[in-house]
Amino acid sequence: MGEDRFDELVMDALDSIPPQLARAIDNVVVLVEPRHEEEPDLLGLYQGIALTERDSHYAGSLPDTITIYRDAILDICDTDDDVVHEVAVTVVHEIAHYFGIEEERLHQLGWG
Repeated sequence: MGEDRFDELVMDALDSIPPQLARAIDNVVVLVEPRHEEEPDLLGLYQGIALTERDSHYAGSLPDTITIYRDAILDICDTDDDVVHEVAVTVVHEIAHYFGIEEERLHQLGWG
């Protein structure tokens, strides 16, 4: 799968977020990179201060970052449908971290 098509899938996954949640997302940048340098099997990564942990000192902070790792996702998928599914799950998973949902809870909910 080409980079442009993969980027479209990430955009589609972001567009599928319910509007009431999408409106709550602020100061976040979503990037697509080939692979995480230190953890090459990592599918996605949220870096920032979760919404539940922000206080008055957060004002003026640089944007939080969600990175989706294309090559790692492509490595674990056999079909284009698998890629569509895995991108959607990964995007939701990382956005959930933005909202303060921890890894263990995401696994319990089936988004691990």
